[in-house]
Amino acid sequence: MDYPVYKIVVNEDDETGVEFVSLVDKPAIKKDFLLFQEFTQKYSVQSEEKRIISGPIMLANVPIYRFDDIRGEYYVTFPPDTIFSIVKKMARKGLYKAVNTDHANPVDAGVHMIELYLIDRERGVMPPKGYEDAEDGSAFASYLIDNEEIWTKVKAGEWKGFSVEGMFDMEQQDDIAVAMREIAAMLKNFAEAIK
Repeated sequence: MDYPVYKIVVNEDDETGVEFVSLVDKPAIKKDFLLFQEFTQKYSVQSEEKRIISGPIMLANVPIYRFDDIRGEYYVTFPPDTIFSIVKKMARKGLYKAVNTDHANPVDAGVHMIELYLIDRERGVMPPKGYEDAEDGSAFASYLIDNEEIWTKVKAGEWKGFSVEGMFDMEQQDDIAVAMREIAAMLKNFAEAIK
């Protein structure tokens, strides 16, 4: 991993931050959301699906590969303090319905955020089952899907996870890049040693 690493930075007093949460096929954070299809209405003759999808929207300190014409190949990370700033800005702006698909198609109705929370083990806010390795400061969301077309595509696996979309500043993190190169070299040496 010889590429530079940049820390995502958000200023609470400018336009940086998340504008949309997008349903995508291949989330950059490499984690799919969970699909809840249990039938739960106990006192009803007919049960209805929960139609809830849950998963990470930002994982703290996880390197995400990027490429652009200016920087070439590089990684970005979302530090916990930046994720907290982003979530605060989302709440203050009321962006709970700011959803699109594949970073292109706004969803006008039928997709409702019902949870947005930060992992904080000290406060007792734990990662959901299946994401136990998520670091403190990671952000998770759950959406209720009432839109039939969206729900059909989610169940069919057309979208597998979330991706945040917005304007972000970046600061290069040389120390992190060096540490990641050292870890990669150690893992490579270990893998060669056990062959």
